[in-house]
Amino acid sequence: MEEAAKAARESLDLAFHISNILDTGLDRHTLSVLIALCNLGLNPEALAAVVRELQREPCPCPPTPTASSSVS
Repeated sequence: MEEAAKAARESLDLAFHISNILDTGLDRHTLSVLIALCNLGLNPEALAAVVRELQREPCPCPPTPTASSSVS
């Protein structure tokens, strides 16, 4: 089992290195999740399209409370 874990870690390290070279903006955890989804049979091209769409959209941030809207 130890060798399988080592091989998986080395594969993820290599994929993360390639991801950085390609400047994908993916962190190691996200890349790991995407690889796991591919291993479960999800279409890699569909996942790539979803990632591109999510990276394109601005992050929906909750409104910041202002001093005038706070209750005393």
